[in-house]
Amino acid sequence: MAAARPFLSVVVPTYNERESLPLLVGRLFAVVDPGRSELVVVDDGSPDGTAEVAGELAAELPVRCLVRRGQRGLATAVIAGLRIAEGELIVVMDADLSHPPESIPALLEAMRDPGVEMAIGSRFVPGGKVDLHWPLHRRINSRVARLLARPLTRVRDTMSGFFCVRKRDLRLDELRPVGYKIALELIVRHGWQNVVEVPITFCDRAAGRTKLNVAEQLRYLRHLWRLYRLAWFGRP
Repeated sequence: MAAARPFLSVVVPTYNERESLPLLVGRLFAVVDPGRSELVVVDDGSPDGTAEVAGELAAELPVRCLVRRGQRGLATAVIAGLRIAEGELIVVMDADLSHPPESIPALLEAMRDPGVEMAIGSRFVPGGKVDLHWPLHRRINSRVARLLARPLTRVRDTMSGFFCVRKRDLRLDELRPVGYKIALELIVRHGWQNVVEVPITFCDRAAGRTKLNVAEQLRYLRHLWRLYRLAWFGRP
């Protein structure tokens, strides 16, 4: 007898996250029912053995791992995960525990309203906050990036990588991401207006090293230019 399709898929892009992944899995399946959910790990060929760790976890829990060879990038990894996710609802989050799995039920609750197009974990609405240990330069980078994106959407935390969407609402072939900010890409390309921001506490990563660098910041500027051309001139 075929297994029932999961109601919820959690898509997690990874690169060198073998230390964080078991911690994430433990916290995730403590708050979501493993009988109605799945974790989809999309690994960009991590040399540290992240995919092998995912395989070990899959022996006891509903974990699937897609390993990409010759291609890297957070946004494209998320899209690959969205394609193979089987759940009606899909949550996207980072592997490094900066996004609290304990907030997933609140995202799912927001999506019970059929008029809501996306629920996003937000640091910058009442009740949301950033861990005090987050470095100052990261705070400045985040603020500048959000200011640059402000004309594109009313969402306050446009830099968030923690969100929930419906599988049926996605038009993945229309996406043209550059860099790592996939939530902003989804909002602008789909023309979503009813995005609910759920307050979260954002923590600095629990293990490993941040992937944010100057090259990613330049890709973000290129991505913004594409989205402004689409929003202002209708040019995809």
